[in-house]
Amino acid sequence: MDVSFSAESIESIVPGDEFKEKFKKNHDITFYRRQRDAAVSQYFGSIETLVLTDRGASLEICQQDSQDRLSLQIRATQNGTVRVSIDELQPVKPRYHVSDVLVGEMRYEPLRVHWKREDSVCLTWGLGQYQLLVSFSPFKLEISCDGEEIVTLNPENKLYFETLQDPTRSSSNSCQGDENRCGLWKETFRQFEDIKANGPSSVGMDLSLHGFNHTYGLPEHADTLVLKDTSVSEAYRLYNLDVFGYDINSRLGLYGSVPVLIAHKPERTAGVFWLNASETLVDVKYNSEPNEDEDEPPGKKSKILPQTDVRWISESGTIDCFILLGPTPAQVFSQYAQLTGYQALPPLFSLGYHQCRWNYEDEADVKAVDAGFDSHSIPYDVIWLDIEHTDGKRYFTWDSKLFPNPAELQHHLQKKNRKLVVISDPHVKIDPDWPFYCEAKEGGHFVKNREGTVYEGTCWPGESSYLDFSSSKTRSWYARQFSLSKYEGSTESLFVWNDMNEPSVFNGPEQTMPKDAVHFGGWEHRELHNLYGFYQHMATFEGLLTRSGGTERPFILSRSFFAGSQRLGAIWTGDNVATWEYLKISVPMLLSLSLTGIQFCGADVGGFVQDPDPELLVRWYQAGALQPFFRGHSAKMTKRREPWLFGDEVTSAIRSAVQDRYCLLLYWYTLFHQAHTSALPPIRPLWVEFPSDTSTFAVENQYMIGSALLVCPVTDPGVTDVSVLLPGSDELWYDTNTAEVHKGARTLNLPVTLNTVPVFQRGGTVVPRRAGCGSSTADLQQHPITLTVALDTKGNADGFLYLDDGHSFSYRDQMQFCLRHFSMQAGRLVSSCAEDKGSFVSDDKVESVVILGLNSLKRKPKLKSGAAKTPVIHEFDVKRGVLTLTGLGLEIHKDWEIII
Repeated sequence: MDVSFSAESIESIVPGDEFKEKFKKNHDITFYRRQRDAAVSQYFGSIETLVLTDRGASLEICQQDSQDRLSLQIRATQNGTVRVSIDELQPVKPRYHVSDVLVGEMRYEPLRVHWKREDSVCLTWGLGQYQLLVSFSPFKLEISCDGEEIVTLNPENKLYFETLQDPTRSSSNSCQGDENRCGLWKETFRQFEDIKANGPSSVGMDLSLHGFNHTYGLPEHADTLVLKDTSVSEAYRLYNLDVFGYDINSRLGLYGSVPVLIAHKPERTAGVFWLNASETLVDVKYNSEPNEDEDEPPGKKSKILPQTDVRWISESGTIDCFILLGPTPAQVFSQYAQLTGYQALPPLFSLGYHQCRWNYEDEADVKAVDAGFDSHSIPYDVIWLDIEHTDGKRYFTWDSKLFPNPAELQHHLQKKNRKLVVISDPHVKIDPDWPFYCEAKEGGHFVKNREGTVYEGTCWPGESSYLDFSSSKTRSWYARQFSLSKYEGSTESLFVWNDMNEPSVFNGPEQTMPKDAVHFGGWEHRELHNLYGFYQHMATFEGLLTRSGGTERPFILSRSFFAGSQRLGAIWTGDNVATWEYLKISVPMLLSLSLTGIQFCGADVGGFVQDPDPELLVRWYQAGALQPFFRGHSAKMTKRREPWLFGDEVTSAIRSAVQDRYCLLLYWYTLFHQAHTSALPPIRPLWVEFPSDTSTFAVENQYMIGSALLVCPVTDPGVTDVSVLLPGSDELWYDTNTAEVHKGARTLNLPVTLNTVPVFQRGGTVVPRRAGCGSSTADLQQHPITLTVALDTKGNADGFLYLDDGHSFSYRDQMQFCLRHFSMQAGRLVSSCAEDKGSFVSDDKVESVVILGLNSLKRKPKLKSGAAKTPVIHEFDVKRGVLTLTGLGLEIHKDWEIII
């Protein structure tokens, strides 16, 4: 794909290694090698330079015999986050600081001296449960809570900070006098030369997480949920790349980067957020060293103290490290969301099923596929158009022969309450006769090369220039292109897909933009590479928001992302392959994203390239229906795979999976409201719900949807049964297919057919569902609500239901929402208002209630409304312990009580 970009050339890449050779391994990355090979060099501080303010503390540190002094800032928040920042005290020019990722002004607590000595000082804040022990000789920072050491920064003296140099006065004696061999000012990879305007500028630091031997996060990698020890393997690389048909079980950086690591042990969860947008590598080492206790009796076995050592190495920028102290998983998620923002509340339609292909051929093809879903009774909400819908790969245009009436096409879909999504990539075809290109060039909206002229690279249209989304001026200009008056053929029901925004450059180094390209403000691309897609996502969000006058929630899918992208919309895992291995790896990939804030995420159902067999396609639909973003997608060189093309059995199984998804959307939407307000991810590894159960810590083939549903997608061919871990010794689990109850703390061998996938409802929860689904999310309100109440061992249960108009910001601006709490205690099921501020009145009604785990029925159930008690229609299955109440007609926004 260096220069050629036909579908056929892409298909030939998947089996071979030639394509993958264009990506660097650790040994090719000179700044990483330089830091790994460097001798330990200690930094020292002095208490004379310590300054306390009402926003934290600052201190100067430097290496022995060095004139380069660094400024260390330590700040802490009331909610348990510590920020450690290191920059040059007097740089020859400012270093790059990441903008636009953090939300709002941080509120820092005053630090106070707890005690001090000649070589160290102990700082604390708030109620005093946290202590920061700063050692000066050499520099080290230990963070403790109530006497328990949680994390130590720079424990092995691997702090590394290359200060910027004046290129006219650069030293020539380092690296045995061969600066270029060490990549200090220039390096070459394959045929690409990278000239570094500021010379070597890498930064790095090590830290130890005490008592932890399970870590997670650092997406995006096609790898296990638990991070691997990289002592003898490749480090985790965070560098956004277009990796087509990526390898599985690899630490190579993929389309997006979130530099967040989560550590967990039974008593505590903690997090590390390394805010740096340049290429970053992370090494992880697990240690379980014997505790050398001098008072230990001879012959007694020493206690093993787990510890995880993590080393962060970035090519440029500054050190800006946030320690999230938890102590619970929910608190870590909240601490991170308070830094980078909460998951955007998606419009309801975007939680439905999306049908995509590269490419639907023309308007007739789109309408035929749309009609096919209706004729086969499979609900869906959105159909997508890839690059071929445009006029010669010019975005914001339409092919006049294939799509002559795009607005009419959108109106045709909108009559059925369906939407259209089109692609908009960051590259712009170089065409002096195209007004869009001319306007962008004249407005200075393109990235430049190191010589100062407009950078040119190859992508789908051929020779292209790349929009500089790091400039707010360019983002505003781009946002205006989505206005209905500018974007001819667009309507309010058109939404957007940002692809190729790593950015992908077919003839660039590692198929991306050269690091010495220049952005607005004179910043080299190396400084902000991992932010490029984030900035396009932001500009597109602003465009759709502006189009509606700020009233409608945008929907944008982006392939590339960074910390904070959760505020802007959805992402997916890129160009996967139609094999069982890619179906299986999608689960830990999505869980890793969810743990690090990117919660509206999914994988291409069926695999983007190659042709899935019918069984794989069914299993992938079943898995996708249980994941946040649910889209079928395929490349144009693959066979057509609409759900009805594989025979009645396959169509029936896919229909069932999609319909189940729609019936459960009340629950999904409630979970996304929870993510939007409290940062709890809709899908969660088991350990998030069972933090003290060590048997769950490495489980990656099953997970929780919210706190109520445990799911185990079938990801192997030809299986007739699966093993499912049911955690919690005091838990009950109800099979949603049979209502059969199982005790926790066991592994269950469960029979499955092509039509079934293991889903269990946890005892003690209430799950709302629709009794039917119709043809799209807009039809859901025609179907009444059923509450499934699964009792715990004490006969109790509770749950929530969130409702609003499903599309606007009225829930935020006019408090137009409804949040209900359902509680079952002592034989009484009560519906009450969970948030008095909400003023949304819904027409929805609860028509039936199903209670699981009822041992006996001592009286006829009655509905209490005011002072009156009315008998209700009921049926009690004694053998299964299931009580079904029907014909209720209870208005969802009103209080009521059912006495069992």
